[in-house]
Amino acid sequence: MCGICGEVVFGDDLANTARVDRMARAMAARGPDAMGVSMRGRVAFGHRRLKIIDLSDKGAQPMTDMSLGLSLVFNGCIYNYQDLRTELQAKGHSFVSTSDTEVILKAWAQWGADCFSRFHGMFAVAIHEHDSGRLHLARDRFGIKPLYYSEAGGRLAFASSLPALLAGGDIDTSIDRIALNHYMSWHAVVPAPHTILKGVRKLPAATVRTIDKNGAFKDVTYWEPRFEKSSEDLNRSADEWRDMVLDGLRTAVRRRMVADVPVGVLLSGGVDSSLIVGLLAEEGQKDLATFSIGFEEANGEKGDEFVYSDLIAERYGTDHKKIFIPSSELQGNLPGAIKAMSEPMVSYDNIGFYLLSREVSKYIKVVQSGQGADEVFAGYHWYPKMVGANTPSAAYRDAFFDRSNQAMNEAISPEYQCDRDESLAFVEQHFARPGADDPVDKALRLDTNVMLVDDPVKRVDNHSMAWGLEARVPFLDHELVELAGRIPAEHKLAQGGKGVLKEAARLVVPAEVIDRPKGYFPVPALKYIQGSYLDMVRDTLTNESARSRGLFQEAYLDKLFKDPTKYITKLRGSELWQAALLEMWLQAQEV
Repeated sequence: MCGICGEVVFGDDLANTARVDRMARAMAARGPDAMGVSMRGRVAFGHRRLKIIDLSDKGAQPMTDMSLGLSLVFNGCIYNYQDLRTELQAKGHSFVSTSDTEVILKAWAQWGADCFSRFHGMFAVAIHEHDSGRLHLARDRFGIKPLYYSEAGGRLAFASSLPALLAGGDIDTSIDRIALNHYMSWHAVVPAPHTILKGVRKLPAATVRTIDKNGAFKDVTYWEPRFEKSSEDLNRSADEWRDMVLDGLRTAVRRRMVADVPVGVLLSGGVDSSLIVGLLAEEGQKDLATFSIGFEEANGEKGDEFVYSDLIAERYGTDHKKIFIPSSELQGNLPGAIKAMSEPMVSYDNIGFYLLSREVSKYIKVVQSGQGADEVFAGYHWYPKMVGANTPSAAYRDAFFDRSNQAMNEAISPEYQCDRDESLAFVEQHFARPGADDPVDKALRLDTNVMLVDDPVKRVDNHSMAWGLEARVPFLDHELVELAGRIPAEHKLAQGGKGVLKEAARLVVPAEVIDRPKGYFPVPALKYIQGSYLDMVRDTLTNESARSRGLFQEAYLDKLFKDPTKYITKLRGSELWQAALLEMWLQAQEV
């Protein structure tokens, strides 16, 4: 797990190593163990290293194999690298390191872009072919590892984080109106390739982009979740699905134990993270480190779920640490959490993951986390509302979106408005694709391909890597996701959602954590904005920087300032926090 960056010039000039050096230094937190910058004419690579596999300098990056004519920078982890290494050795390849990075180099030489379909893991990769001059950029199936880029003046720069690109310079920082529309309506989900800044784009998940010397490029999507069901799938019993899911999850958790350092678990006390702990215990992992976080209550809403995480920790005898964050510490750490975001994200989980990762990184470098289970196994409240929907896109919008297009235009200034509801248009287009006929499957496919990429997994990557912590997500094992796509919706929607997963969990963890109400990282102070928090967001939205940008209409902001607790979105979010967070992020990035 690391940070990567680079620049490629479309012409005869040399790459700007000073720019790459600035980008690499801006990602020090992602890779505190080492840094490297290399240049080969018109291509320069930069890397920040977090040592997880092959702790020696032989695993350092950028990595070059002169005999193959290839250079590479890589962020992530290939869980099946040892099996691939054995296969490549049988084909005549030799290795000088024990790293998964070198396996990628040899795999590209052997199979080309087909190598990515062979990888089990999370990754963002840049590969330079010395002879042809081509640059290949690739991202894992779920976009767990980020990859941003910017093209201007005959040069393309890329990096693991958007702030790193800004540190490199020469970026158009004006606001992208389409991205703003998505941010304000789709709960801050901004689908690739857009970001909130016009000058920065992101590579879609499961994509390989090949860029020629002249800048022409071609994208290939190498994987997408499937939702077709065979007659055997449709007739399979609930018990059969339960057992298949449990077997698949066991494999996924086992794969993510690969490391040359200890692996812990972020334990919320919900069914997903509790199941991971239980399966690791089954695998015989001793003295497993687990971590939970809680916040001060506000407006009568409790801010922790320690009762459930304690139950699991005691059941499996883990080395458990609870982190309690008082309101004063929460507010003091908000600027750091916001600055660590590659894009503005409104979910309260952000500050939770940021502070939890800070504490966890004091003890270990790698954790497993439960993200993805709700999107893969239908745990959210909008999936039941999709059943039998005559107009699935409208049903999805009505259950999920924060505001209508009319409300959008009442909130944001006219110069930032779009001619149509961009988020609804995106959903309609996505739902119209073949391969998912059931409205529930349409929503699951969209959330797995898009929402998951640009909310939960981005949130985990940004805030864990802000403290040099690698987070692995077994529920996003692609074989497990493919299995889930074959399961009829009725089994996933049972028991209020995630029915088949809950039944699998009953064979491993106590019923108390399975049958509890659905939980989340509760941060009441950011939902019910009062006192010093209200002063903070008012100052942010009315200072000189915000006024000169003019994103929001004054009447809209005045309404929110007058009664912040009145304006709560369908996803239990504060409209005022949503507006303030965007402006805080822009100011934190000095945009």
